[in-house]
Amino acid sequence: MAVRTIVVIPHDALNQKAKEITDIDEYVRTLATDMCDTMYKAPGLGLAANQVGEPVQLIVCDVVYPYADAKDKKKEPLIIINPRIRRSEGECVKEEGCLSVPELDVEVKRAACVQVEGVDLTGKSLMVDAEGILARVLQHEIDHLSGTTILDHASALKRSLYRRRIKKRSRRT
Repeated sequence: MAVRTIVVIPHDALNQKAKEITDIDEYVRTLATDMCDTMYKAPGLGLAANQVGEPVQLIVCDVVYPYADAKDKKKEPLIIINPRIRRSEGECVKEEGCLSVPELDVEVKRAACVQVEGVDLTGKSLMVDAEGILARVLQHEIDHLSGTTILDHASALKRSLYRRRIKKRSRRT
């Protein structure tokens, strides 16, 4: 379909709590397709609707495609509407980056395993049990839907330095 612009800090959509999707219409299906195209083009492992300026509860991810051998590359995105973490267990701290917070990596403590519920594009309920990188990506994207970015997980000093760098860069343009 179309590659959309990924919004970056300090865009307002990144601080907004996303609205629940109550009707899976053509708008939602097109948004999901566009988000997948955008995620693959970026390239990224996941994308939340807030990141393309649409504060609705929709996430897409694909943690297999970016790491697959060229001969095995097949796009199979996971699309979840109104995702919720039902259960989580364990703990894992790893460095994360974000398409909406460029040039910043932050160590983030996340659950090692999660169970996420939501619905697919047909309105069918789905339940995803995830661990490893998929668990991390799901938690990262669900954070976006509540208006949280990796910048919120950074230390006060790292946040301050990053914001100062962004302000300086915007004054030059």
